[in-house]
Amino acid sequence: MIDVSCALITDYNGQVLVTQRSAVMHLPLKWEFPGGKVEPGESAEACLYREIREELGVDIKILNPLPVSIYDQGDRIIRLLPFQCVLIGGEINLTEHAAFLWLLPEDLKKLDWAEADIPVVQYYLESLRA
Repeated sequence: MIDVSCALITDYNGQVLVTQRSAVMHLPLKWEFPGGKVEPGESAEACLYREIREELGVDIKILNPLPVSIYDQGDRIIRLLPFQCVLIGGEINLTEHAAFLWLLPEDLKKLDWAEADIPVVQYYLESLRA
């Protein structure tokens, strides 16, 4: 099982940051919440701070954890560890992804998501309705 942290980053307008995987990445051009693999001895939170800095060039603040999503890709099992976050500094500069968007929550379902991220999208949208 591979642990992967991801950030559901919202802004003051209620928009959510999403990133599109590059054409050369596993699951090319699928949309996801940014993040990455947790290294041995690293906490999920420390991983997220590191990955967001490396991939997007920005700093975030983690607000709270969201429910874990487990997805069997056949050759590996991904345990996605999502966190609700806010952007606290920097300008987005993509180093690995093809694109990024700030979307209103109701537009999230229009994207072609990486499978592991779909339950995170569903949980987030349901939590807004509650």
